[in-house]
Amino acid sequence: MSTHGTLQLATRGSALARWQAETVKDQLASRRQPVELVTVETEGDQVRDELIHQLGTTGAFVRSLDEEVLAGELNAAVHSMKDMPTDQPDDLVVAGVLERGPPGDVLVTRDGTALEDLPEGATIGTSSLRRGAQLLARRPDLDIAGLRGNVDTRVEKLLAPPLNSEHERRVEAWRREMDDEESEDPHTEFECPPEEWVDGLTELEQAALDREAGTEYDAICLAEAGLARSGLLDELHYERLDPTSFVPAPAQGVIAVTALDDEATEYINDTVDHPPTRVETTVERTVLAELGGGCVAPVGIYARLQGDMVSTRVRVLSQDGTEEVSDARDLPVERHAQAAAEFAADLADRGAADLIEEARREDPDDAKRGE
Repeated sequence: MSTHGTLQLATRGSALARWQAETVKDQLASRRQPVELVTVETEGDQVRDELIHQLGTTGAFVRSLDEEVLAGELNAAVHSMKDMPTDQPDDLVVAGVLERGPPGDVLVTRDGTALEDLPEGATIGTSSLRRGAQLLARRPDLDIAGLRGNVDTRVEKLLAPPLNSEHERRVEAWRREMDDEESEDPHTEFECPPEEWVDGLTELEQAALDREAGTEYDAICLAEAGLARSGLLDELHYERLDPTSFVPAPAQGVIAVTALDDEATEYINDTVDHPPTRVETTVERTVLAELGGGCVAPVGIYARLQGDMVSTRVRVLSQDGTEEVSDARDLPVERHAQAAAEFAADLADRGAADLIEEARREDPDDAKRGE
């Protein structure tokens, strides 16, 4: 493929995926390279009523895009790197790893309540086995409930129940007052009719009001990067969960570009690749690949390049959060991939492999890690 033509990049169609692809496009186009985004529907996009970790397949949001590249239909594909399987096809390379965004998770509530201050038995929504296990490890009393959808959909599901209840209360009160022939002032309970109250809500709240109220979550837990890139972070009350203790998924917050090993790959690498982030994600994904826990086990891995060392933290848990193998280690940057594999082998010998095997027995379909 010649970079003299238009580079065609595969992307999913969600708002977040398009934002990520636009980011790659802008960086590539900064060197006067024409770039076109092509939307590809993936298996994960087609699933509506199941949690992602129940798909029974790995890479549900990735495979369809990469197949277009492998078939020569498109030049490259843009992914959230945490969704990428660690076993890539031989002909496919990671052409570019962009500078990492926020790596950690956040707890979002309607009023800013911190995790430690949530009431006993509070319901927290998450699609991630890893997040659920780490939440239960800290607060065994919590009720972890499934949460499905794009980032904005998940936030709307948090906001919807109380907004729907308040709207129904206002509508009913307004009807009663309007039907009361003896009432001289139909505005006695509320200062404005329901329509004006709705008009005063934010765009996000109005979208939530249109959503049918389902599970009433006290909080939801999701990646900070997704919220920030969706433009929602400034509209919400949230608590950042320290990634050195509440350990994120490998490569969380990272955008990656896959391609065939050709001229386009060299151009993409020269233009968008961020070497420190590549080192960090290599460590994280090497540990994950060696442990073999990317399917069902709650595994958190977080690496930070600090000088000539890569500070790496790993947590492997049982799905209910009651058992855990964890450790932190500084890995030499000059042999970071090999050192990461050695770290993973040590963790496996200390019980991490047993936890992963136990999780696999609990979910024999070898289901995807939900994030």
